[in-house]
Amino acid sequence: MLALENISLTLGDQPLFNSIDALINPGERIGLVGPNGAGKSTLLKIIAGQIEPDEGQLKLSKSATVGYLPQDGVDPDPSLTVLEEVKSAFSDLQELREKTRKEQQKLSHLESDSDQYKQTLERMGRLQDRLEQSGAYSLDSDIEKVLMGLGFTKKDFNRSTTEFSGGWLMRIALAKLLLQQPTYLMLDEPTNHLDIESLQWIENFLLSYKGAVIVVSHDKAFLDKITGRTLALDRGNLYDYAGNYSYYVEKHEERMDHLRKAYKNQQREIKELQEFIDKFRYNASKASQVQSRIKQLEKMDKIELDEHEEEITFQFPPPERSGAVVMKLQNISKSYGENQVFDGLDYSVERGDKIAVVGPNGAGKSTMVRILAGLEDYDGGSREPGHNLTTNYFAQHQADELDLSKTVFEIMREAAPNARETRLRTILGCFLFQGDEVFKKVSVLSGGEKSRLALARMLVNSANFMIFDEPTNHLDMQSKQILQQALDQYEGTFIIVSHDRDFLDPIVSKVLEVQPNRVRTFLGNVSYYLEKKREEENETLNTASANNRTGPPHSANGSGSGSTLSRKEERRVEAQKRQEKYNKLKPFKKKIDPLEEKIETLENRKQEIEQEMAEPDFYDDEVQVKEISLEYEKLKAELVETYAEWEKLAMKISEIEEEFE
Repeated sequence: MLALENISLTLGDQPLFNSIDALINPGERIGLVGPNGAGKSTLLKIIAGQIEPDEGQLKLSKSATVGYLPQDGVDPDPSLTVLEEVKSAFSDLQELREKTRKEQQKLSHLESDSDQYKQTLERMGRLQDRLEQSGAYSLDSDIEKVLMGLGFTKKDFNRSTTEFSGGWLMRIALAKLLLQQPTYLMLDEPTNHLDIESLQWIENFLLSYKGAVIVVSHDKAFLDKITGRTLALDRGNLYDYAGNYSYYVEKHEERMDHLRKAYKNQQREIKELQEFIDKFRYNASKASQVQSRIKQLEKMDKIELDEHEEEITFQFPPPERSGAVVMKLQNISKSYGENQVFDGLDYSVERGDKIAVVGPNGAGKSTMVRILAGLEDYDGGSREPGHNLTTNYFAQHQADELDLSKTVFEIMREAAPNARETRLRTILGCFLFQGDEVFKKVSVLSGGEKSRLALARMLVNSANFMIFDEPTNHLDMQSKQILQQALDQYEGTFIIVSHDRDFLDPIVSKVLEVQPNRVRTFLGNVSYYLEKKREEENETLNTASANNRTGPPHSANGSGSGSTLSRKEERRVEAQKRQEKYNKLKPFKKKIDPLEEKIETLENRKQEIEQEMAEPDFYDDEVQVKEISLEYEKLKAELVETYAEWEKLAMKISEIEEEFE
């Protein structure tokens, strides 16, 4: 069990947390959400023991472990290879292996009937038991599976960590954490450094992860798939929602509707009280009533509404019309040393195309869009821009090129000297630079803030061909939605490298898949592309399975090395197999049926409680809140245990059914 009790923290003069509480049960999948600056990363650091709160305490069972992946700033040992760096997280297992090896060596030099031989054999047996229980025997294969799932190739395993970019170093840190399997796994924006393939892999990994998972992410599709509970930070308070991100959005809006109505009623009441006070302030006969209303106002718990809840939008100015063919690449070849990225690449971008670029990291996505933008040299072939083409390009490294001595607003003014101040401020507001924040020096901005500023600077000028390389990595949900809406209404052509399916799906109509030395186009959005990829994979598996089942051909007259069974004999064999399958499945089916009934009962009660909690007056009765909340937490813990038991039985049933297919 992990419990946060009355956690309070003030940073500078700003209260960040106001006595927040939360109970996190083993096995839960939780999304931690809230606007930028709400304290999501800080809360994870408190749980990880990296920050001490001003008040309150963190309770953690003695056997529990906590693992934390920060957004950035990981620092692997430069003297190690990728494989050595990952294995360094298991130094205790390496020591255990070394001890076992030494005992084995010692045993080989002892007489088998000596007391020393027996004692050494016992010690070695205990060490081997510990190794087996710790998973040391499968460690090498587990490491290989996780690293390859995160996009590394076997050739990468023996490369120095110094050869990899910051994004790949984050993947190495993530691999170490996933393999350590902490009881409470906390991930801060883990999807920023992943491509679509590795993102799908980690989704499946986390869905079957044994411990609890707490995720901070701005990827809605990712949160919806892996989480079943959402903790929302808002102005110092922590709200608990019993569902994924989409459920949270729906219930949060309902809560805000109630809050707006309550705020409106309270403002009307305040106005009436103030009017009475002003009218009869100097009337002696009404003095006691006036004082009563003054005290009523003073004691009133004022409802506050988030001032920047208003909808912020912006639109791209209509771009000039380009030629029908925006860009044409012919027979492009490109290599980095011995690594050949493209050989004879042909690709055309047509006016009005809305293209998502996907594919594994290292396949050449960024190289291709840089060639399209005219920023990357190529070894052979031709690049032909279309008629009347104007291009804008965004990549995260552009944040490093910002002038540190200038303010945020000066950067924007420099990019668009003739633009109106209100337009510049609107665009900055879309990317979380509001009020006096526009006068901050670039030198004091975080990495994420610099990336947002670089994106805002790009969008201030009109172009008819826009190229983006991972534009959403440092955007919160609101900023992503604003950019998405603007691109949806944009009349020009754009191409976007991104793994954010929820962001891409409504705005793209083509998917360009970049694989080593080849590209393919799919006419549809990213969900359509993933569906087609699954169909291709299933077809490949079915073909392979059919080939495996196909035995040597039999002659029509029964001669040769094989002979056919009679129909009667076939039926007897099939019946025998069915009976054998039934006998094997029976004990597991007998156990799983009551478990399914129990799960249904628990889920129904859970749903009843959630409906009660959603009622506006639920929290009026403190005793009821305490009793039902306690029942709710016990219910969720029981569900986790029951599901785990059900999964074991379901897996065994699945294995038996596969055996008889």
